[in-house]
Amino acid sequence: MQRAKGFEAAWKRCVNQRHRAFSAQPNYAQHHHDDPQDLVTVEGRTKSRAAILNRPSALNALNTAMVSRLKRLYESWEDNPDIGFVLMKGNGRAFCSGADAVTLFQLVNQGKVEECRKFFETLYKFVYIQGTYLKPHVAILDGITMGGGAGISLPGMFRVVTDKTVFCNPEAQIGFHPDAGASYYLSRLPGYLGEYLALTGDKLNGVEMIACGLATHYVLNARLAMVEERVGKLVTDEPSVIKASLAEYGDLVNLDQKSILAKLEGIDRCFSHDTVEEIIDALEKEAADSYDEWCTTALKKLKDASPLSLKVSLRSIREGRFESLHQCLAREYRISLNGISKRVSSDFCEGVWARLVEKDFAPKWDPPSLKEVSKDMVDCYFSPLPEVEPELELPTASREPFM
Repeated sequence: MQRAKGFEAAWKRCVNQRHRAFSAQPNYAQHHHDDPQDLVTVEGRTKSRAAILNRPSALNALNTAMVSRLKRLYESWEDNPDIGFVLMKGNGRAFCSGADAVTLFQLVNQGKVEECRKFFETLYKFVYIQGTYLKPHVAILDGITMGGGAGISLPGMFRVVTDKTVFCNPEAQIGFHPDAGASYYLSRLPGYLGEYLALTGDKLNGVEMIACGLATHYVLNARLAMVEERVGKLVTDEPSVIKASLAEYGDLVNLDQKSILAKLEGIDRCFSHDTVEEIIDALEKEAADSYDEWCTTALKKLKDASPLSLKVSLRSIREGRFESLHQCLAREYRISLNGISKRVSSDFCEGVWARLVEKDFAPKWDPPSLKEVSKDMVDCYFSPLPEVEPELELPTASREPFM
């Protein structure tokens, strides 16, 4: 892939100016060579299997070894007639914080783009397997559930959330885009909530995930062990039996009046517009007319995000409304590879550096403003990959889509 000379120069200046060692990175960057069998452990039950994401110090951030192991496990379990259903959960205070962005950042800057490509290819293929899985699936989304962490779980049949669940798609804040199937599930939320979540990176709790349809069951964290024990004893492959068992320990939920979901009418008024610029204008008008805090908060988040990522993300969500899961994944794969190639911008590396490595939270976006983001720049992210880079190939003919 071509590398932008401007970025290389900027990167050298950046290193010289800031001169901070990679020890400033979060812990998850230090586990690159962990044994895959340790990164995803397995619990065997009478009629089911549980996959446990096991990088707690890294908030279970995904790397290639993890998603490769998940893919192999799920394929083998699907073919095993003795296994009725599959469960996935995370070890520690997170279910999964998404992709290991710092490792991807390092690989890009070391020129190891092929390793990045392999990560995205493997991740998206696993998301497709999850979305077309032939057996019931239970995801326990207890704790942080971000980005790719949502992608590997939300396409499944049952999604259990708790009072400790925190969901978000913060990719635009680090110069990337909501991927791993996000343009599929976000675009199918009520009204224009998906556009709001994709552009602002705002968080939802477990109750809100139930209310908007992202989750199927709500259980208090204190009762989660009982739920897992009950489900683990099931000898069935019947979805209705699993659903009833999960419901036994379910808790009633009431949406807080301060929830962002109570602002859906305002969100629809603002985020239904065709362009990011029009969305911001509508938010400013809404803020002036209503003095509502959610508007000013949303405006700040939009102004903190990469202008290019905002435009790419909005178009991706809009296209996702009319596409199947495999079409969304194929498009997201193009966007991801074009994004890390630096053909148009180095915003991904800049965003990760500023927010996750250096942590000065002052990314220098390129282009720095929405008006400087041209249509051609955005089009480049959606354009076919060069001939030397194959498009994402998914086994659509052999799998009957579940979703």
